[in-house]
Amino acid sequence: MTDTMQSHSNTPEAEPIIRMEAVDKWFGKFQVLTGINLNVRAGERIVVCGPSGSGKSTLIRCINRLETVQSGRIVVNGIDLTAGGKNVDSVRQEVGMVFQQFNLFPHLTVLQNCMLAPMRSRGLSRDEAETIAMKYLTRVRIPEQAHKYPSQLSGGQQQRVAIARALCMTPKIMLFDEPTSALDPEMVKEVLDTMVSLAEEGMTMLCVTHEMGFARSVADRVIFMAKGKIIEEAPPQQFFSNPQHETTRNFLGQILNSQHAH
Repeated sequence: MTDTMQSHSNTPEAEPIIRMEAVDKWFGKFQVLTGINLNVRAGERIVVCGPSGSGKSTLIRCINRLETVQSGRIVVNGIDLTAGGKNVDSVRQEVGMVFQQFNLFPHLTVLQNCMLAPMRSRGLSRDEAETIAMKYLTRVRIPEQAHKYPSQLSGGQQQRVAIARALCMTPKIMLFDEPTSALDPEMVKEVLDTMVSLAEEGMTMLCVTHEMGFARSVADRVIFMAKGKIIEEAPPQQFFSNPQHETTRNFLGQILNSQHAH
């Protein structure tokens, strides 16, 4: 047994933690994803970028079935999401999601926001949930805000609470959908720093973002989407220095210029 396990772990063919096969999705008559094939290995950090309307947010929203797909297969952590039913709940337990808007409950304190899901979904006691919540609020460097309400926090702090809240479910995968795009520029760094430190701990991450510095320093692979298709994927070094497609080159030209301008 040990021999086979040994050889298995040495092969790059270990089952990917996320597998998308020939995924198509429509909104009405508009096809928003076309023939998406994507494998993500455990611990891999993927940045998804592309022009507005390219399908990148939809792509990651399909990974925890916030969006359903019309054809193709999505397998997350060995569970076939496209089979529906209980599988969806099982996958959502393993996948944390952080949105553009923080989606915190305004009537609950920061601590209560973080305790809610572990108590409801994982059946933790109040004390256990509080211990975990404080652990992750400390992890995102805002334990002192635990008893405040979201409205008393800056946007950057609220987004860090949203990250802590997702971490409280001890997910295997974290999805980020443009987590800094609603923030004031001076707050972007504190959220990206939090994400960088998560990446350094080996969390499997898919992040839709225009923050190219983050992509350069953290991503194992950058995926570029346009018109609902994956146009290009490459390690950051190659992606930025030698993009293969004209669409990618144009996009990078625009985005890097605008980021230099700031």
